[in-house]
Amino acid sequence: MKKWFKSIKVGAVGLLFASALAGCGIVSSGEEAASNEPKEKDDKLVIGLSMDTLKEERWQKDRDLFEAKVEELGAEVKTLSANGDDALQLSQAEQLISEGVDVLVVIPHNAEASAAIVKKAHDEGIKVISYDRLIKNSEVDYYLSFDNVRVGEMQAQAIVDQVSSGNFAYIGGADTDNNAHMFKEGAMSVLQPLIDKGDIKLVYDQFSKDWKPEEALKNMENALTANDNNVQAVVAANDGTAGGVVQALNAQGLAGKIPVSGQDADIAALQRIVEGTQTMTVYKPIHLIATQAAEMAVKVGKGEEIKQDTTVNNGQFDVPSILLDPIAVTKDNIVDTVVKDGFQKLEEIYKNVPEDQWPKEK
Repeated sequence: MKKWFKSIKVGAVGLLFASALAGCGIVSSGEEAASNEPKEKDDKLVIGLSMDTLKEERWQKDRDLFEAKVEELGAEVKTLSANGDDALQLSQAEQLISEGVDVLVVIPHNAEASAAIVKKAHDEGIKVISYDRLIKNSEVDYYLSFDNVRVGEMQAQAIVDQVSSGNFAYIGGADTDNNAHMFKEGAMSVLQPLIDKGDIKLVYDQFSKDWKPEEALKNMENALTANDNNVQAVVAANDGTAGGVVQALNAQGLAGKIPVSGQDADIAALQRIVEGTQTMTVYKPIHLIATQAAEMAVKVGKGEEIKQDTTVNNGQFDVPSILLDPIAVTKDNIVDTVVKDGFQKLEEIYKNVPEDQWPKEK
């Protein structure tokens, strides 16, 4: 079922890349004589997974669950991670394509730059699934994600429920990530009416390069400096940026006094929530998206029909899409959500809290 390439010239010497260690993004290389003999075909599907990064806890879970489900379905996975490097991600995608994957699943670092990956895959007859983040301005075949506008709405609403007036700061994610713009769109749908009424003032609004907590830290420090610490609330786009925000607030003695949102239900964020320095996070059940993406990839590889819920325009055309429901998580429902699902352990979440204050697992 694999697509084998016939462009290897007799006697040509090429650089062959060995498969990376699963998810590590480390590529070894060695020179071998290319053969004009076609590779032996078999019936096993091979799914390529091109990942932006494995530096965040969330993406490690995606990888592990995706790989396990694909293998359970009888297919093979080849995973490479670029750790936030656009050129490396393109190179790794080309490697996966050259190794004859049947389907390519891409978690893009740069929504625009990744269009080149789609083009190269399509040139070889390989379909592409955009995982969690939408690849822009391309004819990507499918998009599977959560309702990211809804994520932003949940973040802003949770903060407004705590503080409905005063100076607000918005600390976004990576400007190159389409999801970051969707989160902000959702957040502004909640904040803008209050801004128009004069109830709140958006005194700081910046993206954080590559979603780096240190960039969010700088942004929050700038927000506090520019406003003489007169900031009443912060909408942070994910748990990494929230961590940077809380660090800046802590340095000014404000941690726990100003509500801060987040996303991804990282263990550090959940610990901050139960300790009182972060207000909420948005839990996107990773087992749902990872297993559904694996099932979709295998179906696409077999040429089976994919039933999508909707379409999402990526600037070029309406991409067939499946959007899953996110869940807002606060201290009040941690046990019923991330703990109940087995996503995080109660003892890890509450490890910095006296045990007599732990909630009971149901």
